[in-house]
Amino acid sequence: MRVGAPIPTQAVSALLGSGERLNRGLGGGVLPGQGRHLCCPLWQKSGELVAVKVFNTASYMRPREVQVREFEVLRKLNHQNIVKLFAVEETGGSRQKVLVMEYCSSGSLLSVLESPENAFGLPEDEFLVVLRCVVAGMNHLRENGIVHRDIKPGNIMRLLGEEGQSIYKLTDFGAARELDDDEKFISVYGTEEYLHPDMYERAVLRKPQQKAFGVAVDLWSIGVTLYHAATGSLPFVPFGGPRRNKEIMYRITTEKPAGAIAGTQRRENGPLEWSYSLPITCRLSSGLQSQLVPILANILEVEQAKCWGFDQFFAETSDILQRVIVHVFSLSEAVLHHVYIHGHNTIAIFLEAVYEQTNVAPQHQEYLFEGHLCVLEPNLSAQHIAHTTASSPLTLFSMASETPKGLAFRDPALDIPKFVPKVDLQADYNTAKGVLGAGYQALRLAQALLAGQELMLRGLHWFVEILQATCRRTLEVTRMALLFLSSSLGTDSNGAGTPEIQELKRATELRSQLRTLAGVLSRCSHNITETQMSLSSLSSELVKNRDQHPEDSVLSGQDVPYLQTVQEIPGEASLYVGHLPQHGLPSTAMSVPGI
Repeated sequence: MRVGAPIPTQAVSALLGSGERLNRGLGGGVLPGQGRHLCCPLWQKSGELVAVKVFNTASYMRPREVQVREFEVLRKLNHQNIVKLFAVEETGGSRQKVLVMEYCSSGSLLSVLESPENAFGLPEDEFLVVLRCVVAGMNHLRENGIVHRDIKPGNIMRLLGEEGQSIYKLTDFGAARELDDDEKFISVYGTEEYLHPDMYERAVLRKPQQKAFGVAVDLWSIGVTLYHAATGSLPFVPFGGPRRNKEIMYRITTEKPAGAIAGTQRRENGPLEWSYSLPITCRLSSGLQSQLVPILANILEVEQAKCWGFDQFFAETSDILQRVIVHVFSLSEAVLHHVYIHGHNTIAIFLEAVYEQTNVAPQHQEYLFEGHLCVLEPNLSAQHIAHTTASSPLTLFSMASETPKGLAFRDPALDIPKFVPKVDLQADYNTAKGVLGAGYQALRLAQALLAGQELMLRGLHWFVEILQATCRRTLEVTRMALLFLSSSLGTDSNGAGTPEIQELKRATELRSQLRTLAGVLSRCSHNITETQMSLSSLSSELVKNRDQHPEDSVLSGQDVPYLQTVQEIPGEASLYVGHLPQHGLPSTAMSVPGI
């Protein structure tokens, strides 16, 4: 079809008469007769796909001003993160309105989250794309005084850009309307899992109440959507699911303590359990989680007076998106950290951020980068920090005494669902999907462990090389000192020409001290030589261990997600990846310059 030309009557008739579930293009997944509309991709004569949104009979029973509201809202909007409206057309003789819109070929955010690969949430880089796109799209809505009223993953479409990058776009403005920050509305729209509790009470529980709602209802829906994207699950889940136990669902959302971002009921009539952090299975780094959790806590706030406004939401999310990521691999933990900082911050702020994630005090932090010592001056700008990636991070080590923590994770076997011993296609589908999701989680864990082992071996190899170089320099200085002492001790100092006996005694004492020092230096030289031999042996073994793990066994250059400990719960484990081979290094007390 061609935009601007009448849509063929037979094409629309085919859409309206179809009994198939249309889940491609815009907002699909609505059965005819069960929703307000359906969408389907059609060809333009130019060869480009467009999406056509066709309204069902029930939609035309609404007041006319409600019917045309979506058209007016879409005509007012023009942004890369909002699905474009090309035209409003009419069908044949019925003159029913249809919308010709931008076609998003990669489904919705919901379809992305329903993929078993994302059963525990999106990877960090994709989550940041979602955050950036949703914030930009919502900012455009607020600039135009529009409230969406049905934000959810199913109404966030995905499109692949020219370079293969994801672009997410807000869609389905059937419930949208103009509303300023200080205005209220009383009509109820939305999807119940993502509804603000005040709207949920009236729309789902059917309880009469005269509350008016403001733009903050969109913030609640955004909070639930972002939590869903970060974890793969909804934040508020009563026993049996949100749609089975609606009264408990309402209790969870309204009784939630300040600061909590999730609430669950694990057994029927059981207590409500609150969470103030993202689950250990979340694929986001601890650095991003520490930035995201306060935002979720302040927009998932029932009392509108306590909930953030859009201005603060935009400010805080933009603060995250404007930060740069510095990848830091901790040798003592065998964990890759993502440190989010601003380019204008000082290195002192960076060191404090590293301390918050690793518990290594700034004065004890030492860094290697690509095999070289990296000295970070606290007063300099963070822009002086080298560009890092997941495969080429700063390597952190400390000379302070520490207890290795290792990589914390939840055993994926605990998330494998139980098979139901009866024939039920839907249950079998959900079980198979759950098993596949746990399998992907186990695969990611194995990849993280292999990547950690590779970074550990590489970091230890560099550290040993630096120790060897330091030993060589120290040995050279020691030998020079021995030569000097030998020449001094060989000098005739029998005191024959000494005019005073006191001077003779002092010279004798000095000679004795020099001989003692010579002996100490000789032993030190011997110990340094032994240390060099041990380090050489250790270096050879590290190289051999690295050769046993070819590069293709690790996803080189991929930003491997690392699961961080959230709280002590059954099923957690902590694994320390890699270890020092059992070579006894001499325990000679000596300071190593530059280490």
